[in-house]
Order: sequence, then structure tokens, then C-alpha cells
Amino acid sequence: MSDSALTGLRVLDFSWVWAGPICTMLLADMGAEVIKIESNRRLDTSRIVPPFPDSVQEGVNSGGQYNTYNRNKKSCTLDLTKPEAVRIAMQLVKESDVVVENFSAGVMTRLGLDYDACRAIKPDIIYLSLSGYGATGPSSNFVSYGMQLQAFSGLASLTGYADGPPRNLGTPISDTVGGLSGALGILAALHHQHTTGEGQFVDVSQCEALVALCPEAVLDYILNGRVQEPAGNRDSSMAPHGVYRCKGENNWVAIAITTDEEWKALCETIGRPELPGNARFLDVGLRYQNQDELDRIISEWTVNHGDYEAMHILQGKGVPATAVLSNAQLVRDPHLVERGFNIEDNHPVTGKRTISGFSWHLSRTPGQVQCHAPLLGQHNEEVLCGLPGMSRERFKELVSSGVIY
Repeated sequence: MSDSALTGLRVLDFSWVWAGPICTMLLADMGAEVIKIESNRRLDTSRIVPPFPDSVQEGVNSGGQYNTYNRNKKSCTLDLTKPEAVRIAMQLVKESDVVVENFSAGVMTRLGLDYDACRAIKPDIIYLSLSGYGATGPSSNFVSYGMQLQAFSGLASLTGYADGPPRNLGTPISDTVGGLSGALGILAALHHQHTTGEGQFVDVSQCEALVALCPEAVLDYILNGRVQEPAGNRDSSMAPHGVYRCKGENNWVAIAITTDEEWKALCETIGRPELPGNARFLDVGLRYQNQDELDRIISEWTVNHGDYEAMHILQGKGVPATAVLSNAQLVRDPHLVERGFNIEDNHPVTGKRTISGFSWHLSRTPGQVQCHAPLLGQHNEEVLCGLPGMSRERFKELVSSGVIY
């Protein structure tokens, strides 16, 4: 990856499941050498959970999520319950620029691999701890999954409908947002290190990363004492604002109107140019109050058009509208295809398949997928035999004794 932005950076990655691996995937995509420390004793959960390709036998090297989030990385297996394995890990710390972990609070301290231990042998190390609730505070020891984090962050209280219970999004967004926040924190710390030579501890809370997604609700309470409630697809500052059924099975188009110009353009496009003069729809406040009627009127037009068809007709008239894409549509959407977002990966176990690419495009140092996600322990010999004092004979002894496992 000689042409990538982070070429020459070495990251020692103790993370597992999703949040940490998403963070280090972003660094690896930008050219960092990421060495993932795993163990047969306790497998990375994402190796053994669906989806698996239907044509391939389930196994530790065929998990779809693992093989997506761990591309461009190397895999070494160490049984960190053994002191010798910890000593080897510390040798790797000495030769790394960044350490990443997302275990429960206290795990790395018990292993002897926490920030203080790593800083003692590598003073300028950048050490990311990516946890559910952060490294400090009364909730730092809580067990966290996506549902709890969406609930605790306030996001669930804003999702759903006014007459229903709080709802989670249909994806573990805390892992994605936490991974992005972790990568940003590392890049900021690297900039500081480049300027001053100092390393530092980077403490990222997935919960706090989610809170940052709800700034309007928090700000409204701080300024006005109002507690926002879920409003489904509606928005009090934009009307109409919703999704509308289209022709075909489970096809929808999303429409959001902000300005009077957009509202007039929508009305003309759907064949109802008289609506802007209707007393019930004179301004956004009135349109919001009468949105049930608006939704009925708009749906009468959208049901006669396909989702992409409606999108292109409305966008052609200056109306903000997009088809509601399914997962299947995302893979073949012409816009994403032309921009190269969906890329082909060739894995020795699962074969050729399409994976998601990069959400940014750098003109001089673009992200690259240079290699498939590693097989479990694939790089043990390559990485560990490069350590000082690690002869081939010593390597074989450590494999036999279960230290490298």
C-alpha cells in the first residue's frame, strides 16, 4: 500500500466483534499495517456468527461480518492467559505505533496489557480504549450491546412513533459510530504525536458517540426545557416529510420538503398545483398539522410510479426525493456502482464476493483493499518470527506449548 495515507503506521489490534474491528479496518484501508491478536481459546465472535455464504460450510474463516471488517489485516493467535504470550504481545507493542482494544473494563489490566503497562515500554504509544460507556464513570463496568447503548444514549427515545414504545434502529449503529469515533481519535492523537513526539490514551465511549447523533433534542432541552418525543417519519420544521408507497412490491420513495419553492414544485409535479393556495397548507406549520391529508394526496400519485421512477421525476423538478433502497438494491444501484463503492473481494474460503468500499475518496492517497480478511493465525510465523530473539525453533516450541494458539 505504498500510495496510501497511513503507510508505515503499525497498529496492534486486540479488538474483536464490531466496533474495534471497524475502527482498525478504516486504518487498514488507509494503508496502516494492522496486526490482529486473536486466540483459538476464545474466538472473535464475528468469526462464528451469520451471515455465512450458503455455498460454503460454516467455520472460523467464513463469517461474512468478520471477512468484511477485517480486510487488509494480519492475524496472529496468542493465548494471553499464558505469561509468555503476554511477553510476546509486549514485544509487539514496542514495535507498534498504536494499540487498540475494546474489551470490557479491566480485562487489559488483568492481562498486564493496559495503557500504563504499554506506555512503560513504549512512551509514545497511542492507546485506544473503545468501550460501551467509556473507561471512567459509574457505568464504565456495565455490559453493553447495541440495544443498551441506543437506549442509554437517548437515541431509542427519539425513534418510533408517538403512541408507541422507544425503538432501536435496525442495525447496531453504536459499533459503526464508535468505530468511526475511534479512528478519528487515533488520527488526532497521531497528529499530536507528529508535532510533539507524545503518545496518549484515547478513551472512546460508544454511548457518547451516539449521544452526539442527537444534538437537536439535547439542545432543545438545554435551551427550552422541552423533551422531544418520537415522531415517526415526521419533522415539525419540514412538511411533507415521509415515505410513500410506490408501484410494485414493497417499493417506497422518501420525500422531504423544506422551502416554499420545493413545495410548489412537488404540487405541480403530482398534478395538484392548487394546493399551495389551500388554507390548510399555506405554510410549513399548517402543512405539518394537516400532514395526514397531505400523505394521502401524495400517495395517490406515488402508487402509480416505481420507486426509481418517482425519484427521478421529482428530482428532475427540484424536489428532494430518493427511493428507499433495500439491501439488494444497494449492491446494484447505478450511482454506487459508478462511484466504485461496491468492490470485489476474493477470499480463499468464501471465494469472490461483493463488499462495501470506502465512504471517502482521496484524490492522491485513495483507500485500497489489498488483501482479504486473514485466516485465523495466518500470519503467526511471518509476524512473530520477525521479533528479536524469535528463532524458527523457538517459534515451533511456542506453538507446541500452546502459547501461540
